[in-house]
Amino acid sequence: MQKDAYTYLTEHGIKPSPQRMAVMEYLIANPVHPTVEAIHAALVGRMPTLSKTTVYNTLKLFVESGAAQVLTINEKMTNFDADVEPHAHFLCAECGEIYDIAENEEMVKQATALPENFQLDATSVYLRGVCPKCLQKKNK
Repeated sequence: MQKDAYTYLTEHGIKPSPQRMAVMEYLIANPVHPTVEAIHAALVGRMPTLSKTTVYNTLKLFVESGAAQVLTINEKMTNFDADVEPHAHFLCAECGEIYDIAENEEMVKQATALPENFQLDATSVYLRGVCPKCLQKKNK
């Protein structure tokens, strides 16, 4: 994802504002699947009037416009991702980090048995386990 925030927002029909630009810039620059709280904490220092409600509403607009996706892989928090291209997510049960996993059409077909006469429009593939870093720590 190499586009700048202004271009990305306008391509998704979103009118850029300073707050929207800041949130999208953060999402693009930090592809770590942040929460509303993490985004707010990162931005409030340079935008003191930025509220959590504004961040939440901005992210909601991004999701509704297809400029970001909401992740519900972790039932304790909601995370956001500016990468809207098809891909799966892996949640490490040890460290809580969320990783992007390449996804392809064949992978989705093998993972699901969609009944006849159903049309698939979107998928959300969530995987859970232990990441390589945590496995390495366990095996020491």
